[in-house]
Amino acid sequence: MNDDYMISFQNETKQTIEASYKKMTAVERSVADFFIGNKDDMDFSSKNISRVLYVSEATLSRFSQKCGYKGYREFIFSYERDLKFEQKSEGTEKDVGLFARRVQNSYQKLLQENFRILDEEQVRRVAGMLNISKRVLIFGIGNSGYAAEEFQLRFMRIGMDVNAVTDSHMMKIGAALAGEETLVIAITLSGETAEVLESIRIAKSRGASIICITAVSGSSVAKESQEVIQVATLKNLDTGTKISPQFSILAIMDVLYSYYFANDSYFKTQKYKATLSAIRAKGEHTEDKDE
Repeated sequence: MNDDYMISFQNETKQTIEASYKKMTAVERSVADFFIGNKDDMDFSSKNISRVLYVSEATLSRFSQKCGYKGYREFIFSYERDLKFEQKSEGTEKDVGLFARRVQNSYQKLLQENFRILDEEQVRRVAGMLNISKRVLIFGIGNSGYAAEEFQLRFMRIGMDVNAVTDSHMMKIGAALAGEETLVIAITLSGETAEVLESIRIAKSRGASIICITAVSGSSVAKESQEVIQVATLKNLDTGTKISPQFSILAIMDVLYSYYFANDSYFKTQKYKATLSAIRAKGEHTEDKDE
């Protein structure tokens, strides 16, 4: 893997296992737990590991493929390499400057790729959809949920009827109550988040328009959407172990927000001033009570 993207001394193969954990069977997860928790050198041959874990060699092969490797041999080559790196780094003092440079480098590369794939005409279309929609729902789970909440905060303050929904049950309820004047924006880097996928299918059946923000243009969520805003990503970005998973999403959101705000800016500026005034007024009342 590219060392430019290696932001910590964590075992990257273990991070890959963790990122693939949800799609594994119970037996495969037992294998995953072993490799994630292990810190020692040993005989990692498929014959020995199958004996130690009481699983078949075929299971080890399927487990490796679930993690994105061609087979167990490729997986174990990566695992042993990163295990040695992990062992070597334990107990050593970390160079803050090195981490800072690597974080900066990763952010720069991610940002450059984000704007390279930016579709300006699509931004215009999406802004138009936001303008004509009576209600906007933003669906997101986990890290994507934080991005959804940021979307709500920013657009609500300029007059949009927008609601971030980050709970799976509330997501289904919101989807069931959606209509033709509802716009749903689904945020999922993988494009395969089950709760989001199920909810947009419900909303779509009710006549809602669907936009997704994802790193995978051919994902299940993308296939259900009218507009697919693709964002840049790094390997395992959605696990949050390197840099913020929301970064590429927030960058695109800033572009959309700026363009949306520029259209009918007088009305939106007045809305923003009104919300700012309300916040300040609340603060003043609080101070009066304290006195």
